[in-house]
Amino acid sequence: MSAVSGSDKPVGRFRRMLDRLSSSQEDLESEELREDAETAGCVRIGDCRDRQIVTVTGTLRTVTLRPRAGVPALEAELFDGSAALDVVWLGRRSIVGIEPGRKLIASGRISMSRGRRVLFNPKYELRPLGRE
Repeated sequence: MSAVSGSDKPVGRFRRMLDRLSSSQEDLESEELREDAETAGCVRIGDCRDRQIVTVTGTLRTVTLRPRAGVPALEAELFDGSAALDVVWLGRRSIVGIEPGRKLIASGRISMSRGRRVLFNPKYELRPLGRE
């Protein structure tokens, strides 16, 4: 019986190695982001519900200036490996450090807008560049 469990162990390692080698770069980055969210103690974006107060973390994919009702609004898409979320700062044209590829932690109340999760004017913390 111990011989069977011993042979299972290398097969498990071998299977994980093959999975990593056959995975796309995007899959590997998504897995890393999900693990990062878990270790930071944040809620996965894919698990967030409407009107829930959450703290999420991830990487900014895009940052755009898109006016809303004549008011400037800085919008960014935050991705944590499970799903994406729009982060919107109303009345802002730019924020130092908010740029594509930057990791951050954001807290606030989730709302749904046009079928997408949105955080308006969240409390946020930029992750140190050395940890990226």
